[in-house]
Amino acid sequence: MKWLVATLTNKHRETATASTLVFDVPGWPGHLPGQHLDVRLTAEDGYSAQRSYSMAHPSDGATVVLTVQTVDDGEVSPYLTDTLQVGEQIELRGPIGGWFVWDRADPAPVLLVAGGSGVVPLMAMVRARVSEERQTPFRLIYSVRSPAESMFASELRALPGGIDVSYRYTRRNPEGLSTRPGRLSAADIAAHGWPADFAPRCFVCGPTGFVEAVADALVSMGHLPHRIKTERFGPTGSSA
Repeated sequence: MKWLVATLTNKHRETATASTLVFDVPGWPGHLPGQHLDVRLTAEDGYSAQRSYSMAHPSDGATVVLTVQTVDDGEVSPYLTDTLQVGEQIELRGPIGGWFVWDRADPAPVLLVAGGSGVVPLMAMVRARVSEERQTPFRLIYSVRSPAESMFASELRALPGGIDVSYRYTRRNPEGLSTRPGRLSAADIAAHGWPADFAPRCFVCGPTGFVEAVADALVSMGHLPHRIKTERFGPTGSSA
């Protein structure tokens, strides 16, 4: 893989702390839903910083879409979300990863479980399913602190039939929701996911502790480990 010059063509806020960035990347080889890439920023004095981010949209020619959550005291994410302007350029390298991807030809039901900004690569899978008018049954369980921090909220509300979305709010519920906020539990997964005997493909993305807890819960419910694919990230900025 080589570094490619990416020009920012569009940018908008998803939440108060996350932005979607659309780049034109001549020479981009294409990617699969769930893959990620490297971003490199280089200062005038030659200092460079590099981070990995998941792509938020399926492959579309030379267009690459990232949705980036600002990391406090981060070197790269604040620049991308707050400083980089339309028409300016950065460097990208990818795509990276062949494990955490959805195979469009696989007819098995799909269970997506997201923690916070871990929804980004899962959204690429959802969008691929929609754009190709696939009939594969999808269920997304999205654990997020509050409604205000939910990414892609309007798009998720308007998804076509065959894609079910459920939320678990960990800090603050929307008005009118009577359940107490709290962490995603095995009971939540059992209630809103697929039964193990449906043999779904499971994709789990979020912070390390979240991913490990969800994967353990799925195995305890009878889901086969090889059908559970995980992607995790941390404050130093791996994918998502």
